[in-house]
Amino acid sequence: MIFDIPDYVEFIIDSLEEKGHEAYIVGGSVRDMLLGKRPKDYDITTDAFPEEIEYIFFNFKTINVGKEYGTIIISQEEGDVEVTTFRQDGRYIDGRRPEWVSFSSNIIDDLSRRDFTINAMAYNKKTGIIDSYNGRGDLGNKIIRTVGNPYERFSEDYLRILRAVRLSTQLNFKIEEETFNAGKKYGLGISRVSMERITKELFKILLSKTPSKGIRLLEEIGVLNIIIPEIVPTIGFEQKNPHHRLDLYNHILCVLDNTPPIIQVRLAALFHDIGKPKTLIIDEDGIGHFYSHDKLGAEMSKKALERFKCSNELIGKVYVLVKEHMNHHVNFKEKGLKRLIRRVGEDEILNLIDLQKADIKCSNKDASIDHIIERESKIESILKKEEPYEVNQMNINGKDLIDLGFKEGELIGEILEYLLEKVMEDSELNDREILKSMALKKFLPEC
Repeated sequence: MIFDIPDYVEFIIDSLEEKGHEAYIVGGSVRDMLLGKRPKDYDITTDAFPEEIEYIFFNFKTINVGKEYGTIIISQEEGDVEVTTFRQDGRYIDGRRPEWVSFSSNIIDDLSRRDFTINAMAYNKKTGIIDSYNGRGDLGNKIIRTVGNPYERFSEDYLRILRAVRLSTQLNFKIEEETFNAGKKYGLGISRVSMERITKELFKILLSKTPSKGIRLLEEIGVLNIIIPEIVPTIGFEQKNPHHRLDLYNHILCVLDNTPPIIQVRLAALFHDIGKPKTLIIDEDGIGHFYSHDKLGAEMSKKALERFKCSNELIGKVYVLVKEHMNHHVNFKEKGLKRLIRRVGEDEILNLIDLQKADIKCSNKDASIDHIIERESKIESILKKEEPYEVNQMNINGKDLIDLGFKEGELIGEILEYLLEKVMEDSELNDREILKSMALKKFLPEC
């Protein structure tokens, strides 16, 4: 079997071989090529030591990202390639790193330390595929299986449990029974993994084609309460409302699957209803209501994302989407839509629409999203026409008002907000002279 490998990757392999070394593409890139996918990146393994790698590629920028573990990045215009020396690992003492690393001259030694069989294959044009652990067989059977004893593999690095879930979700593969059982046994060890590493795997799960599969696997393995404890109270939670055909957990997972793979939207889908268990009120007819669950959910999502070590920008986006997700019940006129765009932001307003569509679709089989589609059309029209909804979009500013004789201070902001309200009602008023006249008439009537 011959793979189509980019020239800049093949160049590294050829350069190493010209100096008498072995070199192979390894891991996920081989897996993806066997699945007919174009790898996002390529990793190379070689018997050359780190110093030899640096010497051979002295004309290129090299980045030492873990020389003690044999890893050097070779940077080229077309992309970076991670090159790692064949190695064997000693005993893992912290659930993440081996206590010692020994460089090897044998590719089989290197493959034996890898996590899953489908990631333990190597390839170059001279040798073809090296597959000592039947990775191709597991690919064909759509199975996630550890290399060797799963209990040893997971006890070495507990994050591998999440990686098994992530690969199962991304590839739609089944986790082999013994591997799954080992994951259940060592699941508590995930609490010892850094949150940054957990978040990276979780986000990959959330951005997969069917993220609900991954969330359900986290639940079944017994680690959902460690990673996303906010979701656990929704499991089996009956909403006691005729507008909801699913229990809360399954509703959330349905919404998750029906949103686009944009991380803030997927996170908002995951968290949009987590405030419901704490806000349930049963009325005299036995109907459940969840007043202000959107506001509580926004606060809860903020705390969860802070725990995930997310950026303030991402936290803010998710917070707003969760807080605003229930406004699809409001009959906004054009001015109200402009206020909504201002609150949510032009970059996120259509993401909110996508979240609301999914929320409605997953609530009741007879529910209609026609009103949301109509709202979407109106919002797109407002944006296309560049109708003002922000102060800085008006054809007047604070300096203009000061030139008219108004004093600097809070009054300037008050006047601009007043004018914006008028312009949002009628965009034809967005004329500098008209706005000046309106400001004078309202705030200096003697003029």
